[in-house]
Amino acid sequence: MSSSTQPLPLDGVTVVAVEQAVAAPFATRQLADLGARVVKIERPDGGDFARGYDTAAGGLASHFVWCNRGKESVAVDLKDPRGLDVVLRLVAGADVFVQNLAQGAAARLGLDAASLCAAHPRLVAVDISGYGADGPYAHKRAYDMLVQCEAGLVSVTGTPEQPVKAGVPAADIAAGMYAFSGVLAALLRRATTGLGGPVEISMLDSLAEWMGHPLHHGMHGGEPPVRTGLAHAVIAPYDAYATADGEQLLLSVQNDREWRRLAEQVLERPGLADDPDFATNTSRTANRERTDAVVGGALGGLTGGEALARLDAAGIACARLNTVADVAAHPQLAARDRWREVATPVGALRALLPPITLPGGAPAPMGAVPALGEHTDATLRALGMTEGQTAALRRDGVIVDAAQGGGPDRS
Repeated sequence: MSSSTQPLPLDGVTVVAVEQAVAAPFATRQLADLGARVVKIERPDGGDFARGYDTAAGGLASHFVWCNRGKESVAVDLKDPRGLDVVLRLVAGADVFVQNLAQGAAARLGLDAASLCAAHPRLVAVDISGYGADGPYAHKRAYDMLVQCEAGLVSVTGTPEQPVKAGVPAADIAAGMYAFSGVLAALLRRATTGLGGPVEISMLDSLAEWMGHPLHHGMHGGEPPVRTGLAHAVIAPYDAYATADGEQLLLSVQNDREWRRLAEQVLERPGLADDPDFATNTSRTANRERTDAVVGGALGGLTGGEALARLDAAGIACARLNTVADVAAHPQLAARDRWREVATPVGALRALLPPITLPGGAPAPMGAVPALGEHTDATLRALGMTEGQTAALRRDGVIVDAAQGGGPDRS
């Protein structure tokens, strides 16, 4: 790093996380990407259960690889007082603590935000839950799909005939991103007040916030938006249309000036610009089937490349309906050099740079994905524990170290 390069924003910040699945790991990965040291506490008997979701990423679980780069894995049994003491000693030297254990489990261990902040006034401590700490849903199990249903996301996603969940864990991602921004806000406040404090995040609160448009539309006089597949409930044309060579192109006309350009330059039917059945968005929406037939008929006579060229030349918003493989080979991501390789226990894997770009700053560290317990020994040595003490913990199954966890110690 050159002398003129700014350091990573969270360089020197230590995060301890008792985390599993997606929401908390996704939040703490954002912190690691900004330079924080993240110590991930895992169970000795298998670790974060997301490690076992699949083996698609070169033998590793795709969720785990996505959410856990740049972290240190310490495998400790929290149910053993000696293991819990290790975590409490780590927290005493940390700036941030994050947990998303089942409701009530952290409090029973003394690892809830309120208890830890009372003991360590400068600590920022985050409790992530499904439905919040109180209320009739507090102790319900809260997996991503369930919260998508409770938050109403599924009711507005899909076709008129079939509601569907989002294809990504939207509730987990929403909670993770609010936890991430909550930590940054609390650290900023600590910089001026000297005090940390608790941060509370629930998956339901987070996803309900993302439901703002349909909520406000439905609560304040309008009908809740209907499910329209790839179409838009109140804008037309706004859908995917097939081209002559089988591509699916999505286009969106946001105003009547754009419709005129579409009619003249893409559809080559300029009369449609002033036709009262199509001239306004209100009329096009009322005549959606006819509008879609006109647009679909024109694009169906063109190849994907020809259609995109016309749409781009006319300034019409458009996109290919890409597959996951298309995204992995996306020319825009390649042109902007967004891919890197991340070390893992099974070798290097491709990963995207984090979306937050800080020009003039140090590059994102893109640290390794840890093996279970990879950093246990080094962490306990740093806490001052002797070889005899760690050997006793290992013998009793309280910890798992690098050799037991199945990977080399890269610390």
